[in-house]
Amino acid sequence: MPIVVVHSNPLFWVRLCALVFSCVAFAVTVHGANLSHGTGDWCVFCWAFSFAGTLLVLLVELFGLQTRAPVSWKNFPITFACYASLLCLSASIIFPLYFLKGQNSRSETHNYRIVATVFSCLATIAYICEVSISKARPGEVAGYMATAPGLLKVCETFVACVIFVFISDPVSYDSHNALRWCLAVFCICFILSAAIIVLCICECTGCLPFPFARFLSAYAVLAVAMYLSATIIWPIFKFDEKHGGSSRPYSCGRYAGLCDWDKQVAVAVLTAVNFVLYLADLIYSARLVFVTV
Repeated sequence: MPIVVVHSNPLFWVRLCALVFSCVAFAVTVHGANLSHGTGDWCVFCWAFSFAGTLLVLLVELFGLQTRAPVSWKNFPITFACYASLLCLSASIIFPLYFLKGQNSRSETHNYRIVATVFSCLATIAYICEVSISKARPGEVAGYMATAPGLLKVCETFVACVIFVFISDPVSYDSHNALRWCLAVFCICFILSAAIIVLCICECTGCLPFPFARFLSAYAVLAVAMYLSATIIWPIFKFDEKHGGSSRPYSCGRYAGLCDWDKQVAVAVLTAVNFVLYLADLIYSARLVFVTV
């Protein structure tokens, strides 16, 4: 029979705070924020997903069921916390951009939206603290996802997902073969990074026909080269008029969120961000002297 284990370490209380903050954020939003845009549903999903995952982690920890979990408990909690911090961070940016920007009214709905934004920011801070507490320290033997390269993999896949959202609404990669190459870069690197995360969480890295560490190093070099090309190509074919690009239209100033041109800028910026993340991943992978998965 499972025995409830009451924790007194900081990690437990940080998770509890993240649970409460994410719960308040989506509960207040559903109750009175009066969302009328599809991005509001995304924000609610971010908070609800973070709440549900944190609740699961807390229950497993409280009842001491880590050894019975079908995943690696050295890798899963910190991986989820990193994703939750990024989800709540995105909601903390998107929600006020679409539902508070340009609104001067002080209605009850407006107040609900402010409260949701505040608690979303608090949840983000709580999840960042959880990641900071859980990550591996120099010289410590830990799961791969608790190391810097593991956490960078999470950031890389999340940034790629955001890029997919921007380039698909509207579709902005079918006007030139060079842009299709950029899409291929985003997809290939996302799939491989996601596969690495799944392998680590499911403890399947030993099933590979080649050394996992060698594969990580080779993939990091490949990803850096591919993202470097996309970082250069995307702005050329989107913003240089000689290659079919365009400048920002005046109509963009009337949008509540991001207009189509702004989304292309966001893709260019996020591509550069992912290039930096993969470059840091390559540097850390070369220096990593301990991997236990």
